[in-house]
Amino acid sequence: MNNNKFFGLVALFVLMAGVGQAQSTQDKELVKKIEVYGKAEKEIIPDEIYFSVTLKEYIGDDKRKVEIDKLERELYNAVRKIGVAEEDFQIENVFGYNYDQYWRNKKKDREDFLAQKQYRVKFENLNNINRLFEYLDPKGIQHANISEYSHSQIERYRRELKVEALRNAKEKAEYLLLGIDEKRGEVLEVQEMDNDYQQPVMYKARSMAMMDMAESGGMQAPQIDFQTIKIKYEVRAVFKIL
Repeated sequence: MNNNKFFGLVALFVLMAGVGQAQSTQDKELVKKIEVYGKAEKEIIPDEIYFSVTLKEYIGDDKRKVEIDKLERELYNAVRKIGVAEEDFQIENVFGYNYDQYWRNKKKDREDFLAQKQYRVKFENLNNINRLFEYLDPKGIQHANISEYSHSQIERYRRELKVEALRNAKEKAEYLLLGIDEKRGEVLEVQEMDNDYQQPVMYKARSMAMMDMAESGGMQAPQIDFQTIKIKYEVRAVFKIL
């Protein structure tokens, strides 16, 4: 075979391959498809509420210090009365500060050292937070807040919502195509969008507020601005049009 015939065959092969590739690309471009977004959301009441409370020693009206051990026993007895399991009551931190005389005289006196302890309590019901304060000395509370919250079945709810969001996208594609007398085909692409869930409750109380309530007639259950956890998921789906 001479060189002219050889190069001629090569050129013919390249031409046929190019035509085939162009035809394949054209076929892909001719695929009719529809892109939709599916959504699903659910509101749930948190059943895992982590409450942080800091107790502090203080100087009483009789000029005597109320020890941290006494305040700790009160807290421990309170959570037991409410029904909190022992493993759901933990010490988070131990620290302290010096009373005014320390700062004035630049000396450390044991009577002027007011210890603090921070505790973490896990509740299953928000109402138990109010019940907790019924048993505590308000002057011994330095700070309290909800540090974390969740639901024991949160992962199961998330999985269910992802499936529901995709079903929503499928239904949306079907009724949109119904308006142009077309039918939905197989799914070509699925993309999960950024999703998260919202904070349900905000609770914060500081020592001065606690002391004000005590001086005005005893400790009252603080009001909690409560909302449910809202879990929301969104997916992008592309379906073939038959």
